[in-house]
Amino acid sequence: MPKIVDPQQRRRAVADAVHAVVARCGLEAATLRNVADEAGLAVGSVRHYFTDHDELMIFAVQELGRRVGERVWAHAERLLSGSTGSREDRRRRTEELLAEFLPLDDVRRDEVVLRHTFTTAARTRPPLLSHAEAMQQTLHELVHRTLQGAQTSGGLPADLDPELESVRLRALLDGLGLQAALFPRRFTSDLLREVLHHHLDSLVAALDRGPE
Repeated sequence: MPKIVDPQQRRRAVADAVHAVVARCGLEAATLRNVADEAGLAVGSVRHYFTDHDELMIFAVQELGRRVGERVWAHAERLLSGSTGSREDRRRRTEELLAEFLPLDDVRRDEVVLRHTFTTAARTRPPLLSHAEAMQQTLHELVHRTLQGAQTSGGLPADLDPELESVRLRALLDGLGLQAALFPRRFTSDLLREVLHHHLDSLVAALDRGPE
């Protein structure tokens, strides 16, 4: 009896192969042949699930965004839905959530590399652009909701602009992630956490000072 293959599961397995090849060797190495070899499939099998290379790359970007989004949103829901706990506890959980954007382990390091690689490639590959933008927008909304939730619960000053600070924080996280991906010995996990901690300290400083 022939083995029944779940098409969506197979497409995601191929996306895994794309991610592995791109993280290891760069986007140009993600040919159909190399991806098929990485997935342990024939090229014809990959073509059965993706009509062309563009469709494969688009799905790989979407799948990356879905995986990162699901994991980080799970953290966010726990943080934003919980009104209990001390200010220190909420601050700790906020840092844990934002640290999901940083390359603090092999999984997150590959994700950072992939996000930057696909986003940079979208500049000259129009089929990728809207999907890369969607991924970036999802992550921006998550940071925005996190800061807004902290402000509502009294953990950030009432006059803080969540949209402006979300842009600033995303720029910090993206910059740290890129530097750590390029120079991991210089930008260690401890340093990344320290910089994030210091940035959040600067956001709550006005709250601690109180009204002047």
